[in-house]
Amino acid sequence: MTPRERGFTLLELLVAMFIAAILFAMGYGTINQSVKNREVLEEQQKRLLELQTAVRTMEQDFVQLAQRPIRDPVGGTYQAALVASVNSTSGSGLGSSLGSTSSSNSNGTRGLGSSNAGQPLVALTRAGWTNPNGLQRPGLQRVAYYFQDGTLRREYWTVLDPTQNSQTVRRDLMTHLKSVSLRFMDVQSGNVKQMNPGSSDSSASAGNITWSPIWPPINNAGQNNLRYRPLAVEITLETEDWGKIVRYVEIAG
Repeated sequence: MTPRERGFTLLELLVAMFIAAILFAMGYGTINQSVKNREVLEEQQKRLLELQTAVRTMEQDFVQLAQRPIRDPVGGTYQAALVASVNSTSGSGLGSSLGSTSSSNSNGTRGLGSSNAGQPLVALTRAGWTNPNGLQRPGLQRVAYYFQDGTLRREYWTVLDPTQNSQTVRRDLMTHLKSVSLRFMDVQSGNVKQMNPGSSDSSASAGNITWSPIWPPINNAGQNNLRYRPLAVEITLETEDWGKIVRYVEIAG
């Protein structure tokens, strides 16, 4: 047999197969890492979209805050146009921090909530409820926000003055949250001279401005208390990915 007619030896085949296996392993590792990076990127994009949606939705609700109290579900009294009684809630849920049977805040205003979610973080009446189908209903809408098990949820009622049997439409706005807190800007007296929204004290005042974690404020008694609105709202979302996100929303006068 001439040298030109000789084939590959067994050793040469083994070496070739070994080199091919190394190349295949390197290629598989690169592809696998690329897939994992893509999954992580898509998850981060999803959470970022949730954050943007949650902040935008809350901002729209507060900007369109209406001075319209609603009737209590039992029909005896009225609830304020804006009701908030909790400064901050953690991922353990509203039920554990407030009690599932509690329905009154510190200023005697009964909170509006669903039967199994405890007391809402905040409940408000907003204007601008779109009605593309021309249904016979008002343009005002009652909205409530709940925070439970790391999820911020928005609920609204299909009627403005709900009863105990009224059902809500629920939507989870954001997950992977550590805490949610709200503060409301109020004017004690006189003209506004200075604003200090960055104060860590929930009741700290700068000039004539006071930030309060509850609403309506206790020092504003009377029938107008039900229609009283803050000057601005501070929204603080503590996320697992980006830390604390703070947003200030000015309430139109």
